[in-house]
Amino acid sequence: MKYRKTYKFAFYSSIALSFFVFLILIISNYLFKNENFSYWYLLFFVLIFIIFSFLLIQYRVEKFIYKRIQKIYKDVSILDIENLAKNSITSNMETLSKNVQLFAENKRLEIEILTERENYRKEFLGNISHELKTPLFTVQGYILTLLEGAINDKEIRLKYLERANNGVERLNHIVKDLDLISKLETGDLNLKITHFDILDLVREVFELLDMKAKKRTINLLFDKVYEGKIFVKADRDRIEQVLLNLISNAINYSKNKGFTKLSIQAYQKDKVIVQVIDNGVGITKENQLRIFERFYRADKSRSRNQGGSGLGLSIVKHIIEAHNEDVFVESEIGKGSIFSFTLQQL
Repeated sequence: MKYRKTYKFAFYSSIALSFFVFLILIISNYLFKNENFSYWYLLFFVLIFIIFSFLLIQYRVEKFIYKRIQKIYKDVSILDIENLAKNSITSNMETLSKNVQLFAENKRLEIEILTERENYRKEFLGNISHELKTPLFTVQGYILTLLEGAINDKEIRLKYLERANNGVERLNHIVKDLDLISKLETGDLNLKITHFDILDLVREVFELLDMKAKKRTINLLFDKVYEGKIFVKADRDRIEQVLLNLISNAINYSKNKGFTKLSIQAYQKDKVIVQVIDNGVGITKENQLRIFERFYRADKSRSRNQGGSGLGLSIVKHIIEAHNEDVFVESEIGKGSIFSFTLQQL
């Protein structure tokens, strides 16, 4: 810890004291009429007094104030020792006050962030507990029913085993999604960057989800006729996962006999923006702020009925951010939603 000394306090204090002593001597001479009084002697005395008082005051300031400030810094350094170690101690009260205020503000922000993280942790644990508990209880219920005698009925046995298997599949899906998010967050998932036609990939995803869309009489279409190819630079498998999640969500929340439309437009000079548009129920402004959080559901009752792990949009966000790209959402209640993400274009 280094001192950043200031001499203003000692200098002005010594000047003030010397001026006071000078006045006392002048008044004393005037009252007692000392005939041997010499102004040159007085000026010399005052000069010596200024130097002596300056040194004494500066020493006492360093001894009394600096040492106590140093102790304060040491006491609080356990909170952020790296930053405090770089700062010097000063006797300038204005600078010290600003430093203390800045330090206090930084700690306040840190506490707010820690509180927010703690609330998020509690909510996340509650959500994951609920997501895992539902299929576990379902599987357990069917297995117990079979053990209690239903296994002897072939028709019930096959039906319950199939339902139990569906519950296990949902558990497996949740665990895989959590593992994927964990790898994306820690950077352990290596992206396989290639060049591919995004239009061709969208058509493949449309084919994969065609049956699901037909069950709800949803039309899957492009916003216009695209000629040629649009090549992008990304991990094809991960972008396919992004499109599957976004288009599947659009199908789930679109109105019956509605549509899910895909648009690809130029974005900046070397990028494209891919938009998944639906005419569904829409998302409130409040929910739009949290829609990409893990397990967060804008419409909890309906979302759980639609199935899924509740991690789809969180995975979308992490995959796009792993590409150093951006993801957006625009929505209006009753009119639908637009989920967009950018990609590097060749």
